[in-house]
Amino acid sequence: MPERPEHPAALLTLSGVRKSFGAVQALVDGRLELRAGEVHALVGENGAGKSTLVKVLAGVHAPDEGFVALDGEPLHFAGPADARAAGIAVIYQEPTLFPDLSVAENIFMGRQPLRGLRRIDAAAMRRRTSELFARLGVRMDPDRPARGLSIADQQLVEIAKALSFDARVLVMDEPTAALSGVEVERLFAVVRSLREAGAAVLFISHRFDEVFALCQRVTVMRDGRWVSTDPTGDLTVGQVVRRMVGREVSQLYPKQETEAGDVVLEVRDLTRLGVFDAVSFDVRAGEIVALAGLVGAGRSEVVRAVFGVDRYDSGEVFVGRKRLPRGRPAVAMAAGVALVPEDRRQQGLVMELSIERNATLTRRWSLSRLGLLGPRVERLDAGRWLQRLRVKAGHLADPVSTLSGGNQQKVVLAKWLSTSPKVLIVDEPTRGIDVGTKAEVHRLMSQLAAEGVAVLMVSSELPEVLGMADRVLVMHEGRLVEEIARERADEESVMLAATGQGAGDAG
Repeated sequence: MPERPEHPAALLTLSGVRKSFGAVQALVDGRLELRAGEVHALVGENGAGKSTLVKVLAGVHAPDEGFVALDGEPLHFAGPADARAAGIAVIYQEPTLFPDLSVAENIFMGRQPLRGLRRIDAAAMRRRTSELFARLGVRMDPDRPARGLSIADQQLVEIAKALSFDARVLVMDEPTAALSGVEVERLFAVVRSLREAGAAVLFISHRFDEVFALCQRVTVMRDGRWVSTDPTGDLTVGQVVRRMVGREVSQLYPKQETEAGDVVLEVRDLTRLGVFDAVSFDVRAGEIVALAGLVGAGRSEVVRAVFGVDRYDSGEVFVGRKRLPRGRPAVAMAAGVALVPEDRRQQGLVMELSIERNATLTRRWSLSRLGLLGPRVERLDAGRWLQRLRVKAGHLADPVSTLSGGNQQKVVLAKWLSTSPKVLIVDEPTRGIDVGTKAEVHRLMSQLAAEGVAVLMVSSELPEVLGMADRVLVMHEGRLVEEIARERADEESVMLAATGQGAGDAG
């Protein structure tokens, strides 16, 4: 077998691409070169132009200037179908499944295998779906409805859908944002197999450990412009961060040292049959406590039960020594508890409403007079909080859906921080947002803790857990198995506990 050339010719090239939306220049100088048999990272802050570049590759946007070429031949897409026909498949950051259809129907929507008198061959569709999941190394029922799937499972369905096209170019936009541990390793194995088969993979991620573990080259973008493309081995995380945002990596976790105060949140023997069992912990004023563990360990389910969104079978929750009733979020809010959920689009925001309306949803009654809330009062209140959180928005009356993912997360935070909570629960606070916005969210969390707020954080990102938490509570298969103090916490100790290999049992 002939040896693979050290620098193979580009499979796909994007050069000099410009794209404007009205007066906004989303891409000023978009450049990219993807080689067959390569995983290529694309990094940059939100607003750097990555999403627009991906949509040009996907045929969603036609470039104003520049060109896209495959095997040296220029491509002109009339729409996404043309891009798919050319062998380009895209997995977007936010899943777009039809909730009332099965997993198999979502994967083969519009391309269902047929038999006989053009009838859908359901058996063949299920079989092909099972084969796709086998390639991913996961088990999922092809007949399972998409409604109710976790974000991790939704992402796996999107990945299977992209693989079903047998694409030569696969674009992955934050595919691991809701995955951790075993799920990420399974995905990496699939990506490596695609690379070995000669595919070109464009991997977009804000997680530098993934970029350096998986990718051969890295392209950095800033403000709609190409900045650099280099082999991963020639770079450090610090160099990549400086090229992206002009700040050092040490500034990503601005943790203030605070003295923990009295216990604010107490959770005692919280149990939901089949989900989590006998979970007990407390969080003190001025403390950031992290709930760590693999996806499926029960972390999100515990905090949702604490807030009252989900009911539980037994156990107790106290805030300031006052017992909270089960399944009563309004009572939890009145007691000073706030919950920033994992899925900001589905659970944290009303995407059709304006930015200012979303920011005031939790306080509309207290801001109103005689049951009426004037637009001026709403705008002033929203503006004050959005300015504090440095939200970048055109007009507060614009739909919140027009904001980047990082700015949407800040709106969710503004909505809850305006209630002056005693306990702030944040579930994956920086999922899918850029490194610069992460630093701002971390700064805000640390500042709130310094002001005496008790912060309970669920995170799948170990650097975030280790960088921000005063204590780490590790869950495994629905049980709290270990508590690790900040000075003892490292990646090895947390992962050992998360996989059931820890030394102790905190429950």
